[in-house]
Amino acid sequence: MCCGLNRFCCIQKCRYAVLGAGFAGLSVAWHLLNCSSKKLDVCIDIYDQVGIGGGASGVAGGLLHPYSPKVKLLWRGAECWKESLDLLNVAEGALFKLVNGGNQDSPPNSEPSIVNRRGILRPALSSKNIDLMSSNAENCLTGCRIESIHEDAAQGLVPDISVPLNLAFYMPEALSINSQCYLEALYLACENLAEDMSKVGVARKELSLHKKSVENLLELSGEYDAIIICLGARAAFLPELSGRLPLRMCRGLVTRLQLTNDLRKDYPKYSPSILSDAWLSVQGARSMHMGSTWEWKSTNYSRDVSVEEATKAMEVLLPKASAVYPPIKEWTITGAMAGLRAMPPLTADGSLPILGCIDNLIHGGNNGGCKYWLFTGLGARGLLFHGWLGKLMAQAVLSCDEGLIPSELTSWKYEMQQQ
Repeated sequence: MCCGLNRFCCIQKCRYAVLGAGFAGLSVAWHLLNCSSKKLDVCIDIYDQVGIGGGASGVAGGLLHPYSPKVKLLWRGAECWKESLDLLNVAEGALFKLVNGGNQDSPPNSEPSIVNRRGILRPALSSKNIDLMSSNAENCLTGCRIESIHEDAAQGLVPDISVPLNLAFYMPEALSINSQCYLEALYLACENLAEDMSKVGVARKELSLHKKSVENLLELSGEYDAIIICLGARAAFLPELSGRLPLRMCRGLVTRLQLTNDLRKDYPKYSPSILSDAWLSVQGARSMHMGSTWEWKSTNYSRDVSVEEATKAMEVLLPKASAVYPPIKEWTITGAMAGLRAMPPLTADGSLPILGCIDNLIHGGNNGGCKYWLFTGLGARGLLFHGWLGKLMAQAVLSCDEGLIPSELTSWKYEMQQQ
């Protein structure tokens, strides 16, 4: 609405609710701000009962690479890899700025612990797929290479590692992310972006975090131009969506390990994290995360872990991890955390997240609206998918055009209608 002959003439205002402050929610929030017109007032309210990273995203193992267990490039892996790296750089920039008191041009006083750039090593454990894996490795991205190496080279990277088939796949550009730290830094970047854009443009950009549970979508329906549901597994607990999403629930537990034996050498500074039947994500010279368990059909989304649950998890994980890295048996468990993953259906392109406008699902029929949007089903690949898909989702919401989202991610709606 035009309000007179001044610089605020014809400024439009849109209010968006983003439900969830994990990988999906914060990526969408960043891109809603970054992709919006300088002449559009944007107000974004993020709702999360626990806060930043309170769900499965905050306990993710953080091993970032674009490959399947058979080292095959995943669906749209190049785009996903690039956009994930871009968001990581954004988060690191925000943390550097904070550490340096607002001076982002000078080197940081201390390196923020978001990313360990030490690569990832995957020993081959089964002779069944060795030829296929070797062939897949030859078709890797130039920006995330895969090197096929033998046992002596693998042990040069990780002393004492076991390579039972004398073959391992090394991804030198792959990353180990501290997921919780990354999410907190990404939210900080969103705050900075909203503030900076408000200063240089004629329109205002506002961002708020509400530690509040949204029990149903209709309680927000009158306040917002669009509501983007990025709740992961908890999306299926909303009454409007209960029993209507093609998701499988899986609780995953991650243990925190410390090397407390003073006689044991630190984990080498440049040695990679390890992928096997159980993964080891290096957090520091004497700190690792080990995961993950797969408890299917669970409905427990609590991050808290009982002593009994942690003990059972260690009984499963430790033999798998020690089979490739025997020294891990000397490390001490110092804690555990868990999250409920929303696992999407398996398609011809792999397990892909589910996205799209769901007004028809909420209201029934074909009402042609574009108020309600869904972004869930990241499964165990939230770090890889969140950057690019969050960007596409934000662009679709801003333009009210679901066609900007690849059909592979929206086809679930039509398949559900046919069932």
